[in-house]
Amino acid sequence: MAPNANGTLSLPPPSADQAYVTISALEGGHLTLPERLFITDADPEKRTTVPSLSFLIQHPSKDASQPPTRIVFDLGLKRNLSRYPPAMQSHISQRQPVITSPDVAESLRAGGLDPARDIDYVILSHVHWDHVGTPDDFPHSTFIVGPGTLHLLEHGAPLYYPAEIFDKDLLPRDRTCELPPVSSPQTTRTAGALRIPPWQPLGDIFPHAVDLFSDGSIYLIDSPGHLYGHLNLLARVGPNRWVYLGGDCCHDVRILTGEKGIGMYDDGSGTGRLRSVHVDTDRARETLKKIGKLLRKGQGQDVEGEDQVEVIVAHDVAWREANRGRFWPGKL
Repeated sequence: MAPNANGTLSLPPPSADQAYVTISALEGGHLTLPERLFITDADPEKRTTVPSLSFLIQHPSKDASQPPTRIVFDLGLKRNLSRYPPAMQSHISQRQPVITSPDVAESLRAGGLDPARDIDYVILSHVHWDHVGTPDDFPHSTFIVGPGTLHLLEHGAPLYYPAEIFDKDLLPRDRTCELPPVSSPQTTRTAGALRIPPWQPLGDIFPHAVDLFSDGSIYLIDSPGHLYGHLNLLARVGPNRWVYLGGDCCHDVRILTGEKGIGMYDDGSGTGRLRSVHVDTDRARETLKKIGKLLRKGQGQDVEGEDQVEVIVAHDVAWREANRGRFWPGKL
């Protein structure tokens, strides 16, 4: 994604037989966020009920007689809140109202897909409670997670995300592929029928990306800052058309546009120390700067031959309301 002669960003060009994917939004439940914890200059009393968006991604088969490879990115909320660890249930009580139906499985079924039969892969952007959903609904799917996720599920992410809020048995270990650390020797990994290639730079913006199908259609992006193992996904949906799924890079799109900053608040330790919702706020800011460059591409005027990128973050309530026709079985 080096700047082109006009100073704008260019994404990898398509191949002669380029594959394009289709993406459909999925309902994944709703939770309520106090604005003061997420953005600067917040109304201290304002609380907003927001979605936890998930997405169905379909990658075409080279054999037209075969069904596409189907991926779900993020699983939203569990429909049964009692299945969260007790320590997490206490946190969830502070995020009311919480809406758990329809969840991802119900959303898929409503459009004619069976999560137990028709989904090949589940990719989790990260393993906070409002993104992990109900993995048991996908008994034959292969799960793909970012580096360090399995250690996180067992040991937590001190100081602010202790082990007791995570479920160490969340994922089926025999069907889970954890991507290697970006600093490790790079080798391919096997996930179901896929041989996942090593991390490689994607232009001059993203230093670590995985070309999931090795065909330039879907890139998993290492997106550090929010939680260990945080992944974003960049997908090619048509000639010069891309979608960037930003997970929890931020919880309010105004941070991406520069209208707001990341909210900082007292961490409750009695020391006056400040924290944010991210495990590493500085790295989160750096990730946001990278994504912001893509966002500006998506907001520009359509120019023939220039890439356009639609950036979607998981809790964007305005995006959900403006795009109801793009939920499965509709598409982006």
